[in-house]
Amino acid sequence: MSASEFARKIRARERVVGYWCVLDAPVATERLARLGYDYVCLDGQHGLLGYSGLLSGLTAIDAGGTATGLVRVEANDPTPIGRALDAGAGGVIVPLVDTAADAAAAVTSAKYGPEGRRSYGPMRSALRIGPVPAEANAATVVLVMIETAQGLANVEEICATPGLDGVYVGPSDLMLALGGSRPGDPALATEFEAALTRVREAAAAAGIAAGIHTMDGASAAKRLAEGYTFASISSDLTHLEDSAAAHLAASRGES
Repeated sequence: MSASEFARKIRARERVVGYWCVLDAPVATERLARLGYDYVCLDGQHGLLGYSGLLSGLTAIDAGGTATGLVRVEANDPTPIGRALDAGAGGVIVPLVDTAADAAAAVTSAKYGPEGRRSYGPMRSALRIGPVPAEANAATVVLVMIETAQGLANVEEICATPGLDGVYVGPSDLMLALGGSRPGDPALATEFEAALTRVREAAAAAGIAAGIHTMDGASAAKRLAEGYTFASISSDLTHLEDSAAAHLAASRGES
């Protein structure tokens, strides 16, 4: 899928499903990108890859031929945002956004002037997006994470940020922000579900996409049915470990 088509689907609030990669394993990433996911996101914040890994991973996703490559950048800062886009990402997911001003800063960092302040140097991205700045701006997706107490409190204002394409829930951090003792804390299940409802309704009211990270396909289907417009599924490392453990248990006759 081209970056421009992916951007169209996100902005039209069509259902989109992606996969999450934390490993610096381009051959594995390429195979994952061939499965039919709409996007594959490389985790530059918590993932086990640096800039060379992001570059190789984005190249592998493009080689897969069907998915758009996204990057969750390490911080809401022009340098990692610009470098991810220069490497060929079709969009960025920006973490720890607390206010509308934070969201506006993310948009500004991802767009060339006069819309933003992204520095012009499309060393690889010119092969995929642009290189005309206006075309690159139109095809680049900017998503910000709602994962803090302040971000949740300001979610309506964040969603109204001009140029923002969507919000993305980080469920583990959001649960901790609500006072949970751990991700998935059952004691705060009601509060957590209320927070998820607030995020998706704020996005819908603003006409932008609402996304969430999930641990499996069934959970992704549930959130999409509730009104989220895009969802990421688990991660390569998680699935590798789960699959290996299941096969080991089966070999030992364990249930």
